[in-house]
Amino acid sequence: MAIYKIFPYKDSTLYSLYPNSNFGLDAISEVNNQLNIDGKPYVARSLTQFDNDSITDIINNKINGKSWDVNFRSFIAEAQGISTSQILELYPIAQEWNNGTGEFLDSPITTNGATWVDASSSGSNSWSTGGAVGTELFTSSFNSSYTVQGGGNWFYSGSGVTSYKVTQSFGLRSEKDINVGVKTIVSKWYSGSIANNGFIIKLSSSAEFNPLTSNQPIFKYYSVDTNTIYPPQLEFKWVDYSTVLTGSLSSSIVTNPTLKVSLNENPGVFRNSSVNKFRLNVSPLYPPRVYQTASLYLSNKYLPTSSYYALQDLDTNEFIIDFDSQYTQISADSTSNYFTLYMDGLEPERYYKILIKTDIDGSTKIFDEEYYFKIVN
Repeated sequence: MAIYKIFPYKDSTLYSLYPNSNFGLDAISEVNNQLNIDGKPYVARSLTQFDNDSITDIINNKINGKSWDVNFRSFIAEAQGISTSQILELYPIAQEWNNGTGEFLDSPITTNGATWVDASSSGSNSWSTGGAVGTELFTSSFNSSYTVQGGGNWFYSGSGVTSYKVTQSFGLRSEKDINVGVKTIVSKWYSGSIANNGFIIKLSSSAEFNPLTSNQPIFKYYSVDTNTIYPPQLEFKWVDYSTVLTGSLSSSIVTNPTLKVSLNENPGVFRNSSVNKFRLNVSPLYPPRVYQTASLYLSNKYLPTSSYYALQDLDTNEFIIDFDSQYTQISADSTSNYFTLYMDGLEPERYYKILIKTDIDGSTKIFDEEYYFKIVN
């Protein structure tokens, strides 16, 4: 598979309204600017961290020198007060932090992890307000008129990087899912140039601690502790396409869109540690009537090079891996068309459906033939 997902091992939200409380086990991560009943604006910022060993393994052993990219993705649970143009900013966090075990409205409050004031636990390790780690520069921001010092910190520039800031704009009616390229940051983590302390997500400076009643955006995203299929994810993509469809084999490519495509030997159940190469059986639905001793139904053909796969969650019909002309192109060897899936990049204990798309003779055809499988622990 040329698309591989990993999920966070910790995330939390920092609320300036609750400066000493930890929210490390909340099912929701929040980014907002809200007016409280006292008329003052309060801010929420979210933290998300992925395992550095997993990142290193993917780059070294799966991508292994191929061309690649990586996106951070987070899925909206609820959005309110979004103006015609709202911007979220993402940065690499500059300081280590603890997840903690707090949840919203805990009574008494939980203080054993990152809070607005502290990175580790309340009163033990305050967020640094700025400085440098070698050539890497970091900062923070808070408004002393409305809150105490804190709110995390982040690298903003460094060696070979003018700005680490990654942004995504949202409109009133646009999708509110986060999907941004973060290769510069991940590459720095991989090289060890900066420590992997995860991402901080916040509103733009002009939107934070803004007392205007017209500026109260609320973004609530599913966290890693969600009971849904929408935890945040780091989505790696690389080009693993290869083909032997040149020369004499090019005559085996189908040219008529009336064809049959099936999976060869799909067992239907895979362990989440497995890697499977799915092979395709391709044949014309109505082969021409010619005189020969072998059946044309037994002669495997090939899809055109403009053929791609996708993966859907069977229960929700959500695209877990969408068709992509660069990263889900179907390969071909001397045996058949094929593509590879790493099952540990998918949520276990769920059913998935494979779809095949191909462009033949000027038309696009999608094969949705109930190619199902389940991943088990």
